[in-house]
Amino acid sequence: MKGATALFPSLVLLLLCALSLVSAASYDLWPKPSSQSVGQDQNLVISPQNFDLVISGYESDILSRATLRYLDLIFYHPDWNSKKSVGDADITELILDVTTDDLTLTETTDESYTLVVQKPQASLTAKTVYGALRGLETFSQLVELNTTSMSYLVNETMIVDSPRFQFRGVLIDTARHFVEVPVILQHLDAMAYNKMNVLHWHIVDDQSFPYESITYPELSLKGSWTGTPDHIYSQEQIRSIIEYARDRGIRVIPEFDTPGHSLSWGNAYPQLLTACFDGSEQYGYGPINPLPQFTWDFLTGLYKEFNVVFPDTYIHIGGDEVDFTCWSTNPQIQQWMQENNYTNYAEVEQYYETKLIGVLESLNKSYIGWQEIFDNGLQLSPDTIIDVWKDSPWNTELGSVTSKGFKAILSAPWYLNYISYGEDWPNYYAVEPLSFQGTSEQYDLVIGGEACVWGEYVDSSNLISRMWPRAGAVAERLWSPRNVTDQGDAQNRLQAQSCRLLRRQIDAEPPNGPSFCPQEFKSSYNPTWLNRELSHKKEY
Repeated sequence: MKGATALFPSLVLLLLCALSLVSAASYDLWPKPSSQSVGQDQNLVISPQNFDLVISGYESDILSRATLRYLDLIFYHPDWNSKKSVGDADITELILDVTTDDLTLTETTDESYTLVVQKPQASLTAKTVYGALRGLETFSQLVELNTTSMSYLVNETMIVDSPRFQFRGVLIDTARHFVEVPVILQHLDAMAYNKMNVLHWHIVDDQSFPYESITYPELSLKGSWTGTPDHIYSQEQIRSIIEYARDRGIRVIPEFDTPGHSLSWGNAYPQLLTACFDGSEQYGYGPINPLPQFTWDFLTGLYKEFNVVFPDTYIHIGGDEVDFTCWSTNPQIQQWMQENNYTNYAEVEQYYETKLIGVLESLNKSYIGWQEIFDNGLQLSPDTIIDVWKDSPWNTELGSVTSKGFKAILSAPWYLNYISYGEDWPNYYAVEPLSFQGTSEQYDLVIGGEACVWGEYVDSSNLISRMWPRAGAVAERLWSPRNVTDQGDAQNRLQAQSCRLLRRQIDAEPPNGPSFCPQEFKSSYNPTWLNRELSHKKEY
């Protein structure tokens, strides 16, 4: 069976290349594929009673679960699924051929795929299961329900696709406001529907420490908002989020930002932080104190735990916005600087980060850091990834980072927590990550970017709607070829994608002003008194 199906995709490719091709403009795919051709055979019928996703290559639990999930996404109209007869289907199966058994999910994972749709059999070929997931998403978007004939239809199509950038991330912030696990899972679904593959989880900050540490349990008991399960992510919940993400080809990279943004750590362990002084009077705490041995024993134990809980090869170490004011008032820090001939507080930060990097290297963990760890001249490992977040200007910073041979990701122009009235997604869509003067080797070091939604005014109630479909503009910029820049075309496709997200229970906001979707958002608002009150009003 494998030998026969292995020949199928290449033969069909030759056949479709010989066809007279028609425009593919009618397809509302998001993000736009690298290459797409539509054949003459249009409006092919597939039937929920006579269609299957058949695994012919390497099998895995990830792919098996994905086939069940995508059958539900393809045949989404429950009232119609039970009515269609079996006899009038043009395509009866999609053959899934994954050619390697590699299930690792890293910064180099191959997500390419080839999709060929023709009757009576369609085929999807990918090197990895994660490429197959991207192809399944594309196929699900190709299928449309014709509301006149009440038939699921798809056109003869050939798509050869792969992402432009390997790192296509979204940052969520669960420290400023706690975000419930079901909302995070919903967000992961939306990422998969937009072919994004990295969840940058800014899990703790000054305001709260909602991560449950087994090594140091008081971190969350005293550092989260209430110290109760309502505001703490248990290790079991974290494992479920990571597994849910992996099933969708998404890496989870946590950020534990230090030495700044760490005041919540001090609720349980004040000796970690630097004491701030006004003359001889202490008035509070500042960044982590890099001098005591306790600091390094503590961080070593904690990062050993992080290394077990979060299996990705990378962790985000933060390193941004370190306020030197407190260090400058602390007598211990001042004396230590004099003894070591340090003249500025950036050197204190460098000392801290260098020791932290040593802890990570002892665990064989690679790291991402905000751009300050580069700007302040730290000695960095060759595989360091610099996260460029400042607008001053970001393209110059990308040029500087890559000129020193470091990999970079871009966040600066994609802060989606800033909102304005009207269409703002075109601003994100117009960003070109490689718009700086550099060599081809430098351009290769820009491995992608991420959309960021910081949590000062975002919680479970509005994370999804604020993020989607606006993050889709970033998703297409990072997936599709560089020449995919037509905003008029994107406007129509993003509208269709927004409606698709609503249909899939993602509460996406309208991207383009006045409009409608065939399947509108359905509110779950139904307090116990509502039906009683509505019934009462009917009496008048």
